[in-house]
Amino acid sequence: MAIRYLEEKKIFQLDTKRTTYLIGLTPEGYVGHIYYGGRLKGEGSNYLLRMGEAPYTPSVNLREKSSFLDFFSMEYPTGGVGDYRESCLNVRGEAGSIGCELLFTSYQIRKGKPSLEGLPASFGRDEEVETLELWCEDQVLNLRVALSYSVFADCDVITRNVRVENAGSEHLKLEKVYSACLDMDNRDFEMMTLPGSWARERSIQRGKLRFGKQLVSSTRGESSHQEHPFMALVTPETTQESGKVYAMNFVYSGNFIAQAELAQFGNVRMVMGIYPENFCWNLKPGDHFQAPECVLTYSDQGLGLMTRNFHDFYRGHLIRSPFLYGKRPVLINNWEATYFDFDSDKLLAIAREAKKAGIEMLVMDDGWFGKRNFDDSSLGDWTVNEEKLTSGLPDLVKKVNEMGMEFGIWFEPEMISPDSELYRKHPDWAIQIQGRRPTQCRAQYVLDLSRPEVVDYAYQCVADILHSAPIAYVKWDMNRQLCDIGSSYLDKDSQGELLHRYVLGVYEMQERLIREFPRLLLENCSGGGARFDPGMLYYSPQIWCSDDVDAIERLRIQEGTALIYPLATMGAHVGDCPNHVVGRNTPFETRGHVALAGSFGYELDITRISQEEREQIPGQVEMCHQYQPLMQKGDYYRLASWTMEKPYDCWEVAEKDGSQALVTFVQVLAQPNMHSRFIYLKGLLEDAVYSLEGTEEVYTGEELMKCGYLVPSEKGDFRSYLYHFIKR
Repeated sequence: MAIRYLEEKKIFQLDTKRTTYLIGLTPEGYVGHIYYGGRLKGEGSNYLLRMGEAPYTPSVNLREKSSFLDFFSMEYPTGGVGDYRESCLNVRGEAGSIGCELLFTSYQIRKGKPSLEGLPASFGRDEEVETLELWCEDQVLNLRVALSYSVFADCDVITRNVRVENAGSEHLKLEKVYSACLDMDNRDFEMMTLPGSWARERSIQRGKLRFGKQLVSSTRGESSHQEHPFMALVTPETTQESGKVYAMNFVYSGNFIAQAELAQFGNVRMVMGIYPENFCWNLKPGDHFQAPECVLTYSDQGLGLMTRNFHDFYRGHLIRSPFLYGKRPVLINNWEATYFDFDSDKLLAIAREAKKAGIEMLVMDDGWFGKRNFDDSSLGDWTVNEEKLTSGLPDLVKKVNEMGMEFGIWFEPEMISPDSELYRKHPDWAIQIQGRRPTQCRAQYVLDLSRPEVVDYAYQCVADILHSAPIAYVKWDMNRQLCDIGSSYLDKDSQGELLHRYVLGVYEMQERLIREFPRLLLENCSGGGARFDPGMLYYSPQIWCSDDVDAIERLRIQEGTALIYPLATMGAHVGDCPNHVVGRNTPFETRGHVALAGSFGYELDITRISQEEREQIPGQVEMCHQYQPLMQKGDYYRLASWTMEKPYDCWEVAEKDGSQALVTFVQVLAQPNMHSRFIYLKGLLEDAVYSLEGTEEVYTGEELMKCGYLVPSEKGDFRSYLYHFIKR
């Protein structure tokens, strides 16, 4: 059993393959956090709750209840009653005051994992996962709260979510509902996060935890380029292979907070959930609110094990697409080839050359609809521009299919242009504050997806186009953040629900899309990587990682992304040079090797590149097909990091059974007067013998892992090498 209730000790014990999580109850019914860490061989004990020392529990020392609440390790702290650290639940009653105190009432342990209404969530068969529900109650408010813990033992992952129910007669307001909390003593922790910006998303940042609150968050209506719904607390000695790691990742695509607070007594509170700014949910009698899911994992073998836990979990228990392990076509996207300046003839010319090179899909990006000749019009008018596609979309798709290629298309369904027929007809469909001129970004507004008719309209526009022709792939984009947070649909008492309802609207549309078109390959995008989060992976097996496809910039971006997410989830293309974002020139071979670490494709005008580069494409396509299964299923190891001030970058993907491993080495900057470099492989079988593909070299697994493999030092920046080791 993964979950046990030790009734005599009043302890819930949650065990995975390598970890144990302990929850304890006080005599009054407070739900306390006892322990999360390496797997315990025996039963847990509640002495770690410190109930035997001052200020004692309220049943022993009622006069110091606040002192108790302000120190006790809570599983789910509430606001307004004496715990002055960060709360997870703030409830405002009809009288206008905030105060909530939850005490345990009952529990249920079940096989399997319930779905979450309207939200993306993990899943698993009964033999793979067990779920604990702890029901608590505030007897003054008649508020019932279910704390849910699902234990995925083989992945060393525990997911958490919270459901709040109004069982009373008061009209309550939820002003904060987080999804997870972890209280523990400080171990000289450092905080690791993934900040960034457009075209440089998800840089790895690590720094010492200080007294007070340190947080990352988004108030942009999406998980954002600038921050990421991930946080880890690590001990100072933590490397890829050693050290303790406590990590959280949020299965949500809107505003979030991830915060660590080092409090006065040296204890740490780590929380994650929906950001409370501009959030207020009406909870009328009989209503309930379901908070999104949070993924927790613990590693005592460094960041590498944390990474592989997340990868295995997302592949096995979150991504539902048939393309998860299936063959994905090598595509070419026309965006950086043509931008808005294209027509049918230009697209067909690209397709013909791409087909000769072995590329399997043409993707038509922005500019095919309405009067869209620049980014300042027509969003919302999803009708084909027949001045560009002179014989219509079905005919274009037919001609591409007749070449033996599949066809894909770009949409931005959540947006509306001020210069559009839709806006002229329905200006109230845009998110806006009444009486205030809305703020434009990229000359566009955001549709109010809290309105059911807007969700229906936006979805039907996409569905109608997909029904009109055999389209195999959709790139779903979202190119601006949310502001002017107001809805003419919601009443004045419900405006605080808009941001969450917007995200629910996105989820509803994408759920309808994959159900109506189950063989569709959906790739999410948000100006690149602004909505690269677990919530989106529930609907699409890959997400456009960044609008910056420069191979050297992608080393850092893809390293940060792969810290949490499987390689095959990263949309990664070979781009043109000079690169359109940074102007850098890199070898075509290096661009291919770096893009191989993700979902492989091309972002260039194949009709204009050099013959030398064009001749490399068939080999790169063959390379992609050869290694794609390994990239989709294998274990990822970070062997060296250019962003950590190495002159080179290196990563490995190894088959789980140790039968093969692919190492990618990128010499970012050549160094004078240097000898060869050792790289030390991981995940091999010590006693097995491995051949290096393309050579007659033979090594034992023990040699490659303990003694290392020598990479030559050669002249030239931005050079790259692939090393494929195969078990004999």
